[in-house]
Amino acid sequence: MIMIANLQYGWSVFVLPLQKAHAWAVSDIQIAFTLFVALETWATPVNGWIADRLGPHIGPRIVMGVGGVLVGLGWVIDSYAASLTALYVGGALSGLGSGAVYCTAVGTAVKWFKDHRGLAVGLVAGGFGAGAALTIIPIRMVIEGHGYESAFFWFGLIQGGVVLIVSQFIRNPDPGEAPVIAEVNVQQTSRSYTAREVLGSRVFWVLYVLDVLMCAGGLVVTAYLAPIAEAYHISNVVVFLSATTLSVALVFANVMNGVARPLFGWVSDQIGLWQTMAIAFTLGAASYFLLYMLGGHPWGFIFFVGMVFFCWGNIFSLFPSMCTDLFGAKYATTNTGMLYTAKGAAAFLVPLGAVAAKATGNWNDLLFVATGINVVAAFLVLVVLRPAANRHHAEDTLTDPQAATGSKIAH
Repeated sequence: MIMIANLQYGWSVFVLPLQKAHAWAVSDIQIAFTLFVALETWATPVNGWIADRLGPHIGPRIVMGVGGVLVGLGWVIDSYAASLTALYVGGALSGLGSGAVYCTAVGTAVKWFKDHRGLAVGLVAGGFGAGAALTIIPIRMVIEGHGYESAFFWFGLIQGGVVLIVSQFIRNPDPGEAPVIAEVNVQQTSRSYTAREVLGSRVFWVLYVLDVLMCAGGLVVTAYLAPIAEAYHISNVVVFLSATTLSVALVFANVMNGVARPLFGWVSDQIGLWQTMAIAFTLGAASYFLLYMLGGHPWGFIFFVGMVFFCWGNIFSLFPSMCTDLFGAKYATTNTGMLYTAKGAAAFLVPLGAVAAKATGNWNDLLFVATGINVVAAFLVLVVLRPAANRHHAEDTLTDPQAATGSKIAH
């Protein structure tokens, strides 16, 4: 997961060098990012189905291994891209590879650790959220010293190669092998729903809409972090030793993104998932608004960008955990993959960010929209998701009295 983090969270540092080298419009360049996110997410149900279908030992290794090859190939193609079409091909291949790695890792985590799904998924997803913090400054140094082409080429080979090797040590539990837990703190079903049953469930679509909303705000900031810093005229202001505002913000944002996933996952294991979502989304609304208010100051920009990522990253532990609690573990790789496609749907809003900024001359409207999205999401959690989840568990219990387990905290 650490090895695929740069594909998304390191992308913003390539945008301006690509624009300078080829005179491409930023909105056109960001279509490559949209394709990456769309294919990273929309192919995950197929990847998950293959991993589940091939069995606990072979499936994860094959899906992840192929993902590693595609990750490396995508960035190598980007390094040679002399046209937008080639850039889009590289983005598409790296997206397919990243999705194969991501969905398999999350599916493996929810299957092994029933009693601490939020924490387990959070730790795994934290690798994706924080992984770029290790390499974002080296990538910028390579870009500045040798060009963005070298950064794409060498980091692509390294990242793809490591994924290919490490993936061969991944497997899912055999039937009955995962620890049996007598009691868990949250309400879970012991029944395993097929993909068809999940798609026919109302609560799944409530989760899906919430996921689209939350992904949209976070992806816009992720994709346009460097241009936003440029617009505030603080991008290259030195704030610590020789490190610039943007470099420090990128590192801090990725660290906070990574920390949020296991932290909020652990909190959800203790107090419940919808309660944790309501808290996180409310805090996110405040963070987007304060980024607008104080982002013109270097340290204000750094801190509140970090808080935005902190309040956004948690969705990648909370949503898969809730999906598995609602629909069971046997087909979790497939079902969480279907939910993950919400991120791909949200990605189509990313190019609109550049269009809106060009029309208004600033990024304020995007930050206002992101603030509003978080407010709406927190409201929907309380008045729509909570009762929908309760109804789902109640129907489970009526159908099969043994299907619902865990009673300390109701959803």
